[in-house]
Amino acid sequence: MDAPFTGSVFLGMSVDGFIARLDGDIGWLTGGDEGNGPPDDGEGGDFGFAEFVAGIDAIVMGRSTYEFIAPFDEWPYQGKPLHVLSTTLIDGADPRVASVHRSVDAAAAALAAAGYHRVYVDGGRTVHAFLRAGLVADLTLSRVPVLIGTGLTPFGELAADIQLEHVRTRTFAGGMVQSTYRVVSR
Repeated sequence: MDAPFTGSVFLGMSVDGFIARLDGDIGWLTGGDEGNGPPDDGEGGDFGFAEFVAGIDAIVMGRSTYEFIAPFDEWPYQGKPLHVLSTTLIDGADPRVASVHRSVDAAAAALAAAGYHRVYVDGGRTVHAFLRAGLVADLTLSRVPVLIGTGLTPFGELAADIQLEHVRTRTFAGGMVQSTYRVVSR
């Protein structure tokens, strides 16, 4: 499926490629797991997340990610329209959610119809579904220096290899390594 928007991924993950433990816990990423978490970037910053969000037009995420983020007092998306993929959420229940979509195709059509140019794709299953549908153009992966052994990953079975081109790699004080890739082909 071709879309007139660019799907962009920005994920934190363990060195062994997991974005959460099997039970959804991300304490090892956020600092809630025995004081562990992402190393300081050396400047007290957010590893480029605010800059990334400033460059997007909208966000699409899955229900699990939305339910994790929804209780936050501080909304991290700078007023960008949020679209959620869910078969159980009710459209209009949260004023911060622009709309709820039942499928990737429905979400892609709505995002394209709204005229968005760059869309942040967030959440493991949503990233995987958008990758499978050919709707991701670039990925920024921030590897936290921890091995958690098992967990949830946004990278699962694909119909074909997805070739990536390395754009840049940044390192941060404390050992986080952040690499950005452009999707070249499917």
